[in-house]
Amino acid sequence: MLITTTQSVEGHRILEYKGIVTGETIIGANFWKDFKASIRDIVGGRSGSYEKVLIEARETSLNEMAQRAASWGANAIIGVDIDYETVGQNGSMLMVSVSGTAVVIQ
Repeated sequence: MLITTTQSVEGHRILEYKGIVTGETIIGANFWKDFKASIRDIVGGRSGSYEKVLIEARETSLNEMAQRAASWGANAIIGVDIDYETVGQNGSMLMVSVSGTAVVIQ
């Protein structure tokens, strides 16, 4: 499945538009990750544990969207948008939502 943020795929013709397709993931960070991240806030640096959670959530959302598009007979998704939000009490969970247009390309 080809997934792109562009509205077309160079060198390919769009034969059919299948519709808007989405994928969503809500994932929580546990207490230990929160604690380590708070230390990083004080001393500076990157939070590897949060980055891993973010990567996992994004990949899961993209995979879910690709599976939905494939079930519709699409072989590509164009115009993909990725959004990140914190949800839950005190923003303790991360939501990643992706959307795009499922298409058949030649």
